[in-house]
Amino acid sequence: MRLWSVATGVAWRTLKNVLTTPSILLPTMAFPLFFFTAFAGGLSQVQNTPGFDYPNGYTAFQFVFVLLQSAAFGGVFTGFGVARDFEGGFSKRLLLAAPNRKGIVLGYCLAALLRWCITGTMLTVVALAVGMQVGGGPVDLVAMYTLALIVNLCGFLWAAGIATRLRTIQAGPLMQMPVFLLLFLAPVYVPLALLGDTLHAIARFNPLTYALESGRGFLAGDPVHVALGFGLPLLVAVALTVWALRGLSSAEAAG
Repeated sequence: MRLWSVATGVAWRTLKNVLTTPSILLPTMAFPLFFFTAFAGGLSQVQNTPGFDYPNGYTAFQFVFVLLQSAAFGGVFTGFGVARDFEGGFSKRLLLAAPNRKGIVLGYCLAALLRWCITGTMLTVVALAVGMQVGGGPVDLVAMYTLALIVNLCGFLWAAGIATRLRTIQAGPLMQMPVFLLLFLAPVYVPLALLGDTLHAIARFNPLTYALESGRGFLAGDPVHVALGFGLPLLVAVALTVWALRGLSSAEAAG
């Protein structure tokens, strides 16, 4: 019970700060829309490339990438909040007062998930409004959004581990860059089969590649790489949970 009490308190405070601070909320909402417009609209002629066989069109193809991208960075941006709380002294007081330290990580994690749900809902409404084709049924769509939530969790846990170790918002670039590189070393603009030799070889070892391919399959109603699409991000989430909890222990030891 104490674990859940700490978690809900941290989650509510974090989410309230996001929703009442325009400088935090607006970029979270605007960036996914910018990328969706730039990729799905500006690059729509890519669907005419020989071998591009995604059945639901380029808008749906790019929607899944932007959905996962917004999920990953929604988690990372919540990690920024963790760093700000340490820099401002709030987290130090929380470590002294909280009876269960794991509840702190869980609370920030819940805030990251709820924060992204708002962004994901907005992005979906916009995509449907501009005519995105959806081929998958309810089970497929639930699977696609569940996959995005796992990616959100991974993004947060990575950033939280950095934030609790360095305890300053100046660590922001270190939280962002690895996630950014993983995202853009996946098949962003064309299917995996159409990537050049070097990028294709790199993308095959990128866990986000299989999450992305699975998400596109779910949206089209033709699931592919389901085991790898879920299994690899879940393994990453488990490893990053240890990373984040050890970071919290490091912060506690540092006082």
